[in-house]
Amino acid sequence: MSGERSTARRTLARAGSRFPSSRSVGLAVGALFWAWLVVRWVAIWTGNSEPFLPASFVEGLATGFRNDALVMQQSGGPILDFVAGFWFLFADVANFAAFAVEYLPILARGAWLTVILTVVGILLGLVIAVPLSVARVYGGPVTRWLSLGYIELIRGTPLLAQLFVVYYGLNLSRYFRAVDDGLLPGAAVWVAIVGFTINSAAYQAEYIRSALESVESGQLTAARSIGLSRVDGIRYVVLPQGLRYAIPGWTNELVYLIKYSSLAAFITVVELFESGRNIASDTFQYLNIYALLALFYLALVLSATLFMGWVEDRVAIPGLGVREGR
Repeated sequence: MSGERSTARRTLARAGSRFPSSRSVGLAVGALFWAWLVVRWVAIWTGNSEPFLPASFVEGLATGFRNDALVMQQSGGPILDFVAGFWFLFADVANFAAFAVEYLPILARGAWLTVILTVVGILLGLVIAVPLSVARVYGGPVTRWLSLGYIELIRGTPLLAQLFVVYYGLNLSRYFRAVDDGLLPGAAVWVAIVGFTINSAAYQAEYIRSALESVESGQLTAARSIGLSRVDGIRYVVLPQGLRYAIPGWTNELVYLIKYSSLAAFITVVELFESGRNIASDTFQYLNIYALLALFYLALVLSATLFMGWVEDRVAIPGLGVREGR
């Protein structure tokens, strides 16, 4: 009996190995999405804002499905009525696809600013977060309190209020050249990056602080015993391990920042969400555009999550913070 079970397990394992894993499928879909997005950006920057596929073609398919469904309903009969319901569903899906084909180029332009806000904001925030977290864990009383004060002030106030302060209160836009063409975004975008950097640094500092505290204190002592200074021990022994432990927290911060980038619309940045809202105001197709926006954000979030999982695997050290089954 046990032999039959082991044989069945081996058979299932061989059958499962023939199919790609969910991560492989996700990476393939993400690669296709980003390939389309990059090609779309290049087309926009070269002056081509037209859809790659004419929306009229997809609209013709929707009209065909709807006409066939009406004919089935007129013919009568429960079976034809049942099939007609599916044809009406196909027509609605085709109409949504036609809407997406027509307005995806506009959303792609807004997505460029969303990506800029997210990537630049989180990278600059990391530059600030590392010394803040080190000061929290290894600094003296003054640096600890200064770091704690900054972190709690930023985490305790809304991101939208912070954007209003840097844009309207401090009027930082006057320090940035107002360029809004091609690769160079406008002044409001750079102000938004400042706001996101300030905010993200505080949250990243807490992620890194908890990661540093998870590194055994004896490792710094061992580093000192072989002749490293305290700073070198933190730099070469503790930080490399702590930053690896912080990757799951970074993943959360990256996902949050992708979604919170929509707040930049309140300081006149026409990013992804604001682009969709403008389309909804012009077309009154609120359900279609917000469903399309949800799918767009979902694609960005899932691809970011898969990328950070890949980074975690690439920098993993055997026996150090590696999850089981990975």
